[in-house]
Amino acid sequence: MNKERLKIDCYFSSNCPTEEALKTNIILAIEKENKQADLKFHRITQEEAISLKVSGSPSIFINGKELQPLGNAGFN
Repeated sequence: MNKERLKIDCYFSSNCPTEEALKTNIILAIEKENKQADLKFHRITQEEAISLKVSGSPSIFINGKELQPLGNAGFN
């Protein structure tokens, strides 16, 4: 059983239609995989997305690395 603690940050625009579903699914996945995680959800502006190099909404970072980078910063 792997007990490595993950750092998971999820970023959303203010009108992200998948926010609630993602929150539910990521919590279920952490539980199913029996992982320990510091899980944070962030609602951010377009300007913050560009500054943080977030590429879309939602964007998920695990241990500081974007899960599915789109190659551009900001919400599309």
